[in-house]
Amino acid sequence: MTRRPSNKSIRSTATLTGGLMLAPAVAALRMPLLTDEANGLNPWRVETVRAVSEKAAAVVEGTVAAQMSLVQSASRFWLEVMSGQTPSLWNGVAMERAVHAALRPSSSKVKTNYNRLSRKS
Repeated sequence: MTRRPSNKSIRSTATLTGGLMLAPAVAALRMPLLTDEANGLNPWRVETVRAVSEKAAAVVEGTVAAQMSLVQSASRFWLEVMSGQTPSLWNGVAMERAVHAALRPSSSKVKTNYNRLSRKS
């Protein structure tokens, strides 16, 4: 029996996808700034440092969020079994939640960068 995704899951997936689809636009908006910094016109390299540090922070935040989501699913395992439900660790819901939790920080960073960089140009 296949599980039909909930409306909340579909909305969450659409929101994450929409945010991550802005990534190529952010790269295109950021490229002239990075080029100027590489050519020495900006000695402080602010955008380069920001780009690298934001990516590293998003990876760490996403990893921690995914791990916490899996820990929560594991802590609910016996409660779900005793209540007659299929445990979320077995039916894929836990992994779906973990993936969404992992991608949420990256999606929000991309949206923030797009708004910031589109105002500059």
